[in-house]
Amino acid sequence: MNRISTQPADRLRLVPPDGGCRPGPPALVLVAHGSRDPRALRTVRALLDQVRALRPTLPVHLGHIELNAPLLPDTLAALGDTPSVLVPLLLGRGYHVKQDIPEMAAAALGHARVAAPLGPHPLLVDTLYDRLTEAGWHAAPTEAERRTSAVVLAAAGSRDPDSAADTRRTAHLLADRLGVPVIPAYASAATPTVDTAVRALTARGRHRIAVASYFTAPGRFATECAAKAPWLASAPLGAHPSMARLIVHRYDRALSTPVRTAA
Repeated sequence: MNRISTQPADRLRLVPPDGGCRPGPPALVLVAHGSRDPRALRTVRALLDQVRALRPTLPVHLGHIELNAPLLPDTLAALGDTPSVLVPLLLGRGYHVKQDIPEMAAAALGHARVAAPLGPHPLLVDTLYDRLTEAGWHAAPTEAERRTSAVVLAAAGSRDPDSAADTRRTAHLLADRLGVPVIPAYASAATPTVDTAVRALTARGRHRIAVASYFTAPGRFATECAAKAPWLASAPLGAHPSMARLIVHRYDRALSTPVRTAA
């Protein structure tokens, strides 16, 4: 009798206090800027597919800051009270990262954390390197080629000094990887321009000048900067495996970082 009567109690101890319904992980919301170029949206969706392949059990969603649907507030509204981590598909600290996205996150019904932007990070340099070699950059240049080669890292540009600092950091990392000078240049809102950077490198005896497209997806700025390349221009970062890995890394880091609360 004692053995039979204790079985229900044993079984109850195996059931978690919440009845066995463990909450799933917070949703990953990839926050893209948005573009009128249809190639940009196709690229972002392909990148989302790679992220889902890396984490099949993780709910992954997309929200845009502007220009494309779904807009980020609509994505967050559809999530309701589901917690989320917003990963900016942006390459440095600027107005969108510091103001727009945190404000949208604060207005969400569910708790929404904001991850760091993608850059700077070595995985971005891996992507830039692969895009350059795809465009024709020699993976093992001769010493003569190295002495006459250089790269212009073409970025969108921002008036925020932190954004410029992040781009310069990426340029330094890429220069270490390639063994040649890398100068950051901008399509708007900051200097130098791509043309100015090319002239400066030419004056230093660098005639094999490549433009590395430091844009997440195709668009007007990327096209305009590529057209100014005196030698070769790489494709935007796009749906590269290292980009998907970096998005997941930013998500994980955001979850492992303690949330700051007001004193």
